[in-house]
Amino acid sequence: MGEALIHNTIWFILLFPLLGVLINGFFGRRLGKRVVGIVGPATVGLSFLAACGMFWGVVQSHYAVVSPLYSWITVGDFDVSLALRADPLSSLMTLVVSGVGFLIHVYSVGYMAEDERFTRFFTFLNLFAFSMLLLVLGNNFLVMFVGWELVGLCSYLLIGFWFEREAPADAGKKAFLVTRIGDFGFALGVMLIFATFRTLNFDQVFASAPEVLAVGGTIATAITLLLFTGAVGKSAQIPLYVWLPDAMEGPTPVSALIHAATMVTAGVYMVARTHVLFELAPLSMSVVAWIGVLTAFFAATIALVQNDLKRILAYSTISQLGYMFVGVGVGAYGAGIFHLTTHAFFKALLFLGAGSVMHALSGELNIQKMGGLKDKIPWTYWTFLAGALALSGFPFFSGFFSKDEILWKAYENAGLALWLVGIVTAFMTAFYSFRAVFVPFWGQSRLDKKVAHHVHESPRVMIVPLVVLAFLALLGGYVGLPHFLGSSAIEGFLSPVFEEGAHHAAEAGAHAANVGLEVAFLLISVVVALSGIGLAYFMYVAKPTLPVKLAKGLGLLYTLLSNKYYVDELYMAIAVNPLKGLAGWLARIFDARGIDGLVNGLAAFFGWSGQTTRKVQTGSVRNYALSMLLGVVVLVGYFVLR
Repeated sequence: MGEALIHNTIWFILLFPLLGVLINGFFGRRLGKRVVGIVGPATVGLSFLAACGMFWGVVQSHYAVVSPLYSWITVGDFDVSLALRADPLSSLMTLVVSGVGFLIHVYSVGYMAEDERFTRFFTFLNLFAFSMLLLVLGNNFLVMFVGWELVGLCSYLLIGFWFEREAPADAGKKAFLVTRIGDFGFALGVMLIFATFRTLNFDQVFASAPEVLAVGGTIATAITLLLFTGAVGKSAQIPLYVWLPDAMEGPTPVSALIHAATMVTAGVYMVARTHVLFELAPLSMSVVAWIGVLTAFFAATIALVQNDLKRILAYSTISQLGYMFVGVGVGAYGAGIFHLTTHAFFKALLFLGAGSVMHALSGELNIQKMGGLKDKIPWTYWTFLAGALALSGFPFFSGFFSKDEILWKAYENAGLALWLVGIVTAFMTAFYSFRAVFVPFWGQSRLDKKVAHHVHESPRVMIVPLVVLAFLALLGGYVGLPHFLGSSAIEGFLSPVFEEGAHHAAEAGAHAANVGLEVAFLLISVVVALSGIGLAYFMYVAKPTLPVKLAKGLGLLYTLLSNKYYVDELYMAIAVNPLKGLAGWLARIFDARGIDGLVNGLAAFFGWSGQTTRKVQTGSVRNYALSMLLGVVVLVGYFVLR
């Protein structure tokens, strides 16, 4: 029953958004905005319904089901099928991608209503959803890689959607180029996997990996570090995170889709999917965890002082992705995917809330030019507040459960150091989350008079997705309750993928022994979150003049943080400008004088030789007769004297 249901639904998950691409792409202009605004969200909504059917089939089947379409590439021993995989991990990911993606599509109908390229926008947005769904459903590394590259293409198209403006065009190119660095490593990793296993099929690779690869061996470490390089680029970790803050130049629904349901979660999913390989490379696991926690801390420090509302959220995404990598890096794959799921809810909510603020304020994003908005746009305020509570780890909101689970697992599996950096980052997260609430929504209005006159709540088509996401931000964490309160539903559901079922009894005994310590760490997380919120209230509500004084007192440190550690300037100095200089030299010297000089020189030589030899063509019969006579004399002399 379950397997039949999976086969009957899995391909429709991809088919519906692809139909949206084709209908809107080829016929959208003729159909008009109204029809496009129905087709775009409806196709992703139908994909979500199909994903629900597949999810129920997975619940019933209790094992992975592969649905092949046809043999895609067969060359020698290289045989790759176009096949999709349904298991607990892929079914959960498809629910997140299609479900949150559907809400973002609905919101976009209102947000992009006046844009002249409305049809193109929904075509690209449907393609983005299709690409991410292909990535998470693929049953081999090549299908995953196709989806991986397609989401990169879609990010370029959508971040630079308003390409007539310089900033979005540059941001799109930056995202494309920076992620290509990571993708090159990912491609090398896939090639090394085939060279090692002679297959790219997940089941075959993972089944033979313990026999083929030595634990801690060079090949296992090389494969996993190359794969993680791709994750670093796609999921915006140190040092390839620099594209994500600039991605804010695209339309706000694009930011929500990238940060919540697609693209940046691809790296976390990939590491979780290939956990069998990573567990054979302890060094790679440590690299994943430490890159994650350092990225979380680093991005959070930058978010503390940003004034652009969307950039605060962008650096928050980089930081939260770091937490997810901590989870998968310490072997708590279920916890990492749990935080990926809850983060999709509250981060989509926060970005769409920021878009609602922009809609109300004619595009304004500087929180220092806001203030007093909570009574003017109450639906936006209350839903944004719900997202901030979840992000900050406020008790009983979704982020509280998922983030605390990662912190606990980091301590339990890797020791105090990772937990300590993570808990300090949690304090900063709570602080900047509520700075983004108190400064724009509380206090006195600092709005420009022209803007203040037109402040209005967003239309219902934008508010309804915010309300739905707010409920998910509140309730989504209850699928992963702490172990001392019972079994975690989400980890239990994912356990067949991560092979934890066999160790359930041993883990239960260990958890029983650590209940007191886990409760203590949970209480520490509560105190840290409340302290961060309290400090934000003290600085921005009770003592609103204090931040200015503190910024002056911090001097160079504040300047360093507000300028994002000058990382972009450093990259420009050590990489971009030297490469541009090299390209200029190659264009002026090597290309113009070398390649063009050689080609033009050959042309000039043959032109000169032609001009010279044409002089023998005089048109005089006597000259031709004399030439023939001389030729005969030379030939006769040669044969006589030989």
